[in-house]
Amino acid sequence: MPNDRPTLAYKVLTADQMAALEADGTFAGAPVDLADGYVHLSTAAQLTETVDKHFAGQADLHVAAVDLEALGETVKWEESRGGQLFPHIYGALPLEAVVAYGPLQLGDDGVVRLPVAG
Repeated sequence: MPNDRPTLAYKVLTADQMAALEADGTFAGAPVDLADGYVHLSTAAQLTETVDKHFAGQADLHVAAVDLEALGETVKWEESRGGQLFPHIYGALPLEAVVAYGPLQLGDDGVVRLPVAG
């Protein structure tokens, strides 16, 4: 059966968390990640809802695009919100797996703009 799951997923980070990822080359997780035992990610299709639900009203947020293939077996797809499958990293997020990142920006339609490398 072909794997039709996306190869990129996204992590929303506070400015301090983004700075730590850049400085340390790795990110162990936000408090919710550490409590749950894995780093929460969202697909492009899930990202805006994640931001609306978990980061509403927060300023100075960043979005990191993560290459799931680079993380190999540490990525598990697990059921969460509304029965959707979400990618979770069982381990730290290494900066080498981040292919693009930037400040979180919303389009005029309220949808999160994905970071682009370049």
